Amino acid sequence: MIPQSFISDLLNRVDIVDVVGRYVQLKKGGANYMGLCPFHNEKSPSFTVSPTKQFYHCFGCGAHGTSIGFMIEYSGMGFVDAVKDLAQGVGMVVPEQDDKIPPAQRAQMQAQSMALSDAMSHAAEYYKSQLRQAPAAIAYLKGRGLTGEIAARFALGYAPGGWDNLRAVFPDYDAVALVEAGLVIDRVDEEGNRHKRYDRFRERVMFPIRNTKGQVIAFGGRIMEQGEPKYLNSPETPLFSKGHELYGLFEARQAIRDAGYVLVTEGYMDVVALAQMGFPQAVATLGTACTTTHVQKLLRQTDTVIFSFDGDKAGRRAAQRALEACLPQVSDNKTIKFLFLPAEHDPDSYIREFGAAGFERQVAEAMPLSQFLLRVVSAEHDLGEPEGRARVQFEAKPLLQAMAPSALRLQIVRGLATMTQSSPGEIEALYELSKPVAEVRRAPPRSSRQQPVGLELQIVRHLVAHPALALQIDEAGMAAFASFGPEPHERLAQLIGAACALGPQATFAALAQHLKEQGGEYDAIIGEIAAEPESDVDAVRVYLVSAIRQIKMDALKAELAQLFASGLSSTEIGVRYREITAMQDQLLREAEADLSAR
Repeated sequence: MIPQSFISDLLNRVDIVDVVGRYVQLKKGGANYMGLCPFHNEKSPSFTVSPTKQFYHCFGCGAHGTSIGFMIEYSGMGFVDAVKDLAQGVGMVVPEQDDKIPPAQRAQMQAQSMALSDAMSHAAEYYKSQLRQAPAAIAYLKGRGLTGEIAARFALGYAPGGWDNLRAVFPDYDAVALVEAGLVIDRVDEEGNRHKRYDRFRERVMFPIRNTKGQVIAFGGRIMEQGEPKYLNSPETPLFSKGHELYGLFEARQAIRDAGYVLVTEGYMDVVALAQMGFPQAVATLGTACTTTHVQKLLRQTDTVIFSFDGDKAGRRAAQRALEACLPQVSDNKTIKFLFLPAEHDPDSYIREFGAAGFERQVAEAMPLSQFLLRVVSAEHDLGEPEGRARVQFEAKPLLQAMAPSALRLQIVRGLATMTQSSPGEIEALYELSKPVAEVRRAPPRSSRQQPVGLELQIVRHLVAHPALALQIDEAGMAAFASFGPEPHERLAQLIGAACALGPQATFAALAQHLKEQGGEYDAIIGEIAAEPESDVDAVRVYLVSAIRQIKMDALKAELAQLFASGLSSTEIGVRYREITAMQDQLLREAEADLSAR
């Protein structure tokens, strides 16, 4: 858990114009900067970046957020990675609560990571330079229909023959970092003594694997002639975990947004060939089954994921593993489909035989996840027999239990019920599904609290826009908010507490980021503030002081009315009456003083 104080400090140090400007071409337009929104297709700019609010907002699609939010949405990073990336750019070190690593050890780990990154970067440049001098490799790529432009886009390279070519790249060929990065291999005897070091990749076309920041973290090497393995991948390293990374995601990010979907394939060459043929929105898993982490990364980029598999048995098995990885991430606003090519084809060969239009038809006809799930569980069982129907229900149980309650799960349950001559309620009861959907007629509201209205809404809006003003609200003001009712009082107390925790330097961006992490209750208000011109903080301060003073006055009047209706003796009433009138007089004097000062 990263401390909120660090998040606030980070957002105060980074400049959102610089952060967004690395990815979006911005032009000054009045107080803000304008550009084409990277989150939806548009021809005229509706995307604004405010240097005063340190916030971005799109008037077209409604996207908005801080520098952290932009890095998450644009680059597909997780929250922690986005914070670390921004912090590195301004020389800050992210503190981690409950972190027991001593400073010296942490510095050593950071130095190791830097050494590995440098090694991979130098190796990538070397392999790329070697491709220019390798006629056989160039001929191979041309034979696969690739142009020099597409090879340059994916930074393809070539590892020449020979056992220690990297010795010419790295003066210290014996450096530990080369082994840790997976670039070289140490041959050791049974006693653990190293006898020889040699390059891992030899005589292979090289595919650099990049993370979401564009840094080379691993390689895939493809042999050009016959031999095994056909593909040789980097091993797991401190930089690279194949269960977390996707080949081509860095290069495909904008194309995915433009197309509205991502196409997941099984191989490097599929990605490069599809990009060559007009489908740059393709990515690939890295010699491993699709994982839940892969799916999470993809769904950060787009609402539609289409998996493409070969039509043979191996492709079907891979598709079923992908299905299982997807189920925990399924939601009603996301679409996941499965595309199966004829058994004799992969995407590369299919698109070359039938063209881009033919492949586009295959994509359009991809099978929805719901249909594929029912097909998987029923494929090998006789639905005409009770035993066969029971077996289908047995096969489907773990898959449905992996899904969160949703309308889509209900649709699958209904399909399964029809298929097995059962009712949806019986299926949900049999599977002991959490929060059965078949019995629920209406989804609960996103928030059980009523939305703020009237004066409360104005106070909330002003405090979100200028959170430092919350420090000026005293206990009497907080108590007076009780007149709005229990829920508004609780909401204002929580909002003021969050704003005060950020301190006197609190900003709209810092509080907005904090509120977003807590849920979407304030998302609409934040969007409205982001879309409006910057309000004058002094005018807002005067308004808040006046509004809270009036709330106090109204609360005192209400208490007086209750006091006289209480039935207490005149002596008992008199004590509290004098206290209330004294407070009223004080509030009037404060109001007159404020008027005189203006």
